[in-house]
Amino acid sequence: MGQIAFRGLFKNAKTVKLSSAQFASLNVQMGARMRATTLRFYKERILRVLVEIQRRLDEPLPLVELARLAGLSPHHFHHVFTGMLGEPLKAHIRRLRLERAAGRLKLSRLPVVQVALEAGFETHEAFSRAFHASFGCSPTQFRRRNGDPARLAAVSGVHYHHSAQVRDFRAARRVRKIMNVKIQQLKPTVVAFMRHVGPYDQVGVTWDELLTVLGKEGWLGGPAQFIGICHDDPAVTLSNKVRYDACVTVDGNFRGQGGVSTQTIPGGDYAVMTHFGPYETLGESYAKLLGQWLPRSGRSLRTTPCFEIYLNSPESAEPEDLITDIHAPLEPQ
Repeated sequence: MGQIAFRGLFKNAKTVKLSSAQFASLNVQMGARMRATTLRFYKERILRVLVEIQRRLDEPLPLVELARLAGLSPHHFHHVFTGMLGEPLKAHIRRLRLERAAGRLKLSRLPVVQVALEAGFETHEAFSRAFHASFGCSPTQFRRRNGDPARLAAVSGVHYHHSAQVRDFRAARRVRKIMNVKIQQLKPTVVAFMRHVGPYDQVGVTWDELLTVLGKEGWLGGPAQFIGICHDDPAVTLSNKVRYDACVTVDGNFRGQGGVSTQTIPGGDYAVMTHFGPYETLGESYAKLLGQWLPRSGRSLRTTPCFEIYLNSPESAEPEDLITDIHAPLEPQ
């Protein structure tokens, strides 16, 4: 038997006893409502960003500013945006500018060079190449043709609008077969780490330095876990400014040495998704976890960074055989 008190709904609230079946059914209904509310909540946040992008399409839009508008931390925002819209932020802005350029080619007599500059391209040639790749013809040919739409395919259904009208969008669907997400409650974890600042494809140097120091002191055996903390998304952060912590779990007896420091990864609830394949494609799994699973989960993110646990090593496995557990920090239920 289950029981629940409907306090606040009735003046003289009483504990109502439910059968196990009724209690289970009520849980299912409440869970469904919570998930629907969470999706609406995330869509409202991203919708504010979409309107701002169209309103300021010709301006540089700092990631920090857009993340603040969405009420998300910068290191979570881009993955949520990519997963929900079905395209990265930069690709979204570029597509809108090309759609606007296509409309101006049809509705005005502006020189192609001017249209190119207004679309954010520095040269006529660069604009022509991008336009042809998107619309299948040159800007001049597009202007001469009749009936060609000034729109490109978009999963979200969001297109350029001269008045910046974006009232809704289609959130990318969750692919259940490949969305094997678990919620785990973790204890705070002490790690020895070295920070890498620069392109992700050069973190191997930092890992070598870290493992050399820890190996000499005997910290690499037994249950040691190898963890990466991603402070920045390389898709939207300049490569020379990307911050990444290479970490190995240790206990309280470890003392920093040889350029190695310690930090504690916060405990709490985490959504965990296993990524299979090269590290270069981790961004796709992040987008699915944070942009497709999360908005329909009934849960919200903490502001702390995600982290990765590497279950095998590129030294002993081919890129396609690598296994990585992505951990996204969640607010308490």
